[in-house]
Parts: sequence; C-alpha cells; structure tokens
Amino acid sequence: MELTVGSRTDMGPRKMNQDHHGWWPDLGLFVVADGMGGHNAGEVASHMAVEAIHGFIKESAASGADITWPFGLEIRNSVDTNRLTTAVRLANRKIYNEGSKRAALSGMGTTVVAALIAGARISLVSIGDSRIYRMRQGALEQLTRDDTWLASVLGGQNADDADPHHPLRHVLTNVVGTKDDVRPESREEDVKPGDRFVLCTDGVHGRLGSAAIATLLAGSQSAADGAATIVNEAMTAGTTDNATAIVINVA
Repeated sequence: MELTVGSRTDMGPRKMNQDHHGWWPDLGLFVVADGMGGHNAGEVASHMAVEAIHGFIKESAASGADITWPFGLEIRNSVDTNRLTTAVRLANRKIYNEGSKRAALSGMGTTVVAALIAGARISLVSIGDSRIYRMRQGALEQLTRDDTWLASVLGGQNADDADPHHPLRHVLTNVVGTKDDVRPESREEDVKPGDRFVLCTDGVHGRLGSAAIATLLAGSQSAADGAATIVNEAMTAGTTDNATAIVINVA
C-alpha cells in the first residue's frame, strides 16, 4: 500500500487554535486532537496528546518492545489496535497528571482520533467528537462514534441525521485527560487501494455534513488539496471553532 497524506488546520474565528494534529507515514500513524480548557489549557492538552501517542507508537514499533505495559493486552484486539489504545490511555494519564499538578491546567482535556495503518489493515481509536471517515467507491462512511450526550441518547444513531441543530449535540461525555483512565472506542478495518480517509475535528463536521465532505473529496484528487478544500469550506460555511483535517489517500 502506498499512502499520500495532506493536512490543514485553521484557527477560524477563535483567538487561539486548540486543535493539534500530526502524521507519520513511516509509522502508519495519523492523529487529530481538539483541546478544551480555559486560557491555553486546551492547546496544552491537544499537543500533549499528539506527542504522547506518537512517542509510544514510535517506541513500540521497535523489535521486542513491551506493548502491554501498563494496561495489559486486550486479546480481542490485534497487536496494532492494542498499541494504539495503549498510546491513547498513556496520553490520558500524562494529561490528567499534569492537570492535577498545575492549577492553571486543571480540568484540561482533548478529543482524540487516531489511525494506525499496517499493511492492509487500519486500527482506529476515538474519544470525544472528532471523527474518522472513509470514502470507498464514492460512498462516505463515518467509522467513529461521537462521545456526546445526543449520540448516547440516540443509541448509536448518527446525530447529524437525527437532529443537526440540537442544542446538546456537542456536549461531550468522554474526553482524554479529565479522569485518571479512559477506555477509548476502537475498531479495525481492511484497507483497499482507492480508499480515502479523513480525520477531522468538529469545527469541520459541525458545519459540513457527510454529503458535503464526500463532494469535496470527490472534487479533489490529491490528499493535500482534499484537506485544504475541506477546511476552507468549513470556514466559508461559518464554523465557530478551529477546524482541522487530515486526508489519507491509499494507492
């Protein structure tokens, strides 16, 4: 599999960009985080999350590395899904501990979506309301489930389809960093040539529905153009938040 990647982030109407993202094709790793917290705490949390996840995935890629510490191995998941889940839980621990030590950072947290591609498989982990989509043969599918009050009430039904204007649709029920441990959602999928993946914050999908994202992807061939077009269109549509997107093309 050959991967090409592009990304774009924009502060939007906010005074600070609390989104952070990173991608390392040599590791097969892609991460998007949307921080929350007063002053600059959200920015700190999102940066810590991306750095901690990258650090563990890089370390655990080494031959003989211990991927089970300190949470143990979940036998229902593959090795790579275990690695990614552990990376997110370690990021949570670091952010929580830092927030507990420093009053200015107390209560900080962040959403996280992360993807780890190894061969013809992709491991996905998510906490919060940032999302991962896959476009395959022209059809866009949301691969992650939002950790929001509305999504929990709907029992997994897509909140965008049910009530896109509900006042509580963005109230989060789970984030990274606000408690001592988290159990992120995880899944694993096949990867096929022609697939395109999008990782984005709610500053994007809060303004652009699935149909709009699919249209924008279809109209852009390169990953870089896809990411830029999606974020720019979210800005044009009047997003009230920071907006970030990573687009991965598989050939």
